[in-house]
Order: sequence, then structure tokens, then C-alpha cells
Amino acid sequence: MSQLTPELVDALRQLDACAISNAIERFDVRLRNEGFVDASVRAQFDRLPPVVGHAVTARIRCSTPPPVGHIYLDRTDWWSYILTVPAPRIVIAEDVDELPGTGAFVGELHSTILQALGCVAYASNGAVRDLPQVERMGFQFFAGRASVSHAFVHIVDFGQPVTIGGLAVEPGDIVYGDRHGLLTVPKGIVADIPRVAAGLKAKESQIIELCRSPHFSLNALRTLMREQG
Repeated sequence: MSQLTPELVDALRQLDACAISNAIERFDVRLRNEGFVDASVRAQFDRLPPVVGHAVTARIRCSTPPPVGHIYLDRTDWWSYILTVPAPRIVIAEDVDELPGTGAFVGELHSTILQALGCVAYASNGAVRDLPQVERMGFQFFAGRASVSHAFVHIVDFGQPVTIGGLAVEPGDIVYGDRHGLLTVPKGIVADIPRVAAGLKAKESQIIELCRSPHFSLNALRTLMREQG
């Protein structure tokens, strides 16, 4: 069953990745240096709004020809798998080449197919291409680089755990991304994230308001911080 109702998706998309990360920390469900991609994977389109969805996972290779078929379009079973994961969906593809990013698995054509299949973004430690066309579609890319070619790109397998940018992702995980990066949101707390994030935002706003006030002092700041716990 989907963890993401339309109402929850809307509420999460009103936040940013930093606010969601702060809220997750309040639950102490994982180490604070886990659960998000490192700087090797970043959003390609800063102006697009946040995305949230269930992870659709795959492993790809670009540097050598596939043992069967010629290109990823030969794997229509991949499309069938996508539809087994609840919408909305985010594709997470681990490029298992020794040097990831030789070719791009997803460009304008595959993005159009993925969007038709209820996917809202594609994330990979590899490469992407057709950036202007994909940005106009409103489809977000998270990747480390762009490539002019798809090279020998093909699917090794799908529906298995993957790792990109230091982030381990299981099929069906809840993934959130925006211009700051990509992170997973534990399913057991996802419904509470908007409420907790709002509380943290209110506390931060009090501190910011005090710091910008003509009545600011270190004593007032210390007092407010103590009151907030």
C-alpha cells in the first residue's frame, strides 16, 4: 500500500530538503550523516519544485555492450516493473561501471516514457542528457554529470537495493529531492514530518526575528534558546 497520499505529497512539497532533514533528526531513527546523497549527485534543475515518490530501482552499465539486446528499450519488462511500485515514483539507477557516467541512461525520450508511467524524477550516480528538453517537461534529474551519448547503456537488473552518492535505497523507499539534494524519509515517520517541520520552523523564525530586532542581545538569545530547549 502506498505510504504517500496526495495530501501528504502536497504537504511535503511545501517544505524543502533541509527542513525535512531537520525533522527526521528529531526522531533519532538514524545517524545524522546517513540517509542523503553526497555532493557527487545533485539536482540538475534548480528552478523546478521539490519531488517526492517511491523508489524504483535499477542497476545500469554503459561502458560495454549488453549480453542480450542492444539498448534499454529492449527491456520492456523494466516498464512493467515500474508499475508495480506505488505512484508517485522516482527512478534510482546505480551506474555500476568502474567509471560511472560514460553514457546517459535517461534523456528526453526515456524521461517522457517515465513521466507517462507516473515517475516524477530520475536520480543516478551516472550521467543524464537532453537537459533543456527535460527541464521544459518539468521532470527533475539528480546526477553527477551530463553526457552527449547513451554509449552502450543497458539495464543489468532492477528491483534490487542500489547505492548512489553514498545513499543506500531499497525498492519502495520514500525519496524526497530538491535543489539541495536527495534523501530518503523513513516510512514510519513520514506522516509526522510536516507537523514536526512546522514546529521547528516556528522556533527558527523566533530566533531569526530576535537576531534582526533592534532589541537583540546575547542574553536575550541565550534565554530564547533555553526556552526552546
